[in-house]
Amino acid sequence: METPSVSSADRNPLLWKQAKARVGFKLHLRSYLVVNAGLWLLWAAMALLIHTPGRDGLFFPWPVFSSLGWGFGLAAHYFRVYSNGGSAETMIEQEYQKLASQQ
Repeated sequence: METPSVSSADRNPLLWKQAKARVGFKLHLRSYLVVNAGLWLLWAAMALLIHTPGRDGLFFPWPVFSSLGWGFGLAAHYFRVYSNGGSAETMIEQEYQKLASQQ
């Protein structure tokens, strides 16, 4: 079953931009999950293979740096895409509407 496509003339440009931003975030999230899962699996495999008797199996979890660093960027991407438009123009418009309603 095919989904009906909307011609470019019938598209609302703001909704189209928001849809593209949301798909971009979902792709970013998928990349984050796949890459970080791979890094953690690599770390776990290395920890099992490079077991030193005196260290009791402790092996520094180096993927935490990529997970946290990239995670902060991913969180920022999420809030930019899913919060009230997130753009300066939208925030200015909202502030203007507040000021206009006060008069």
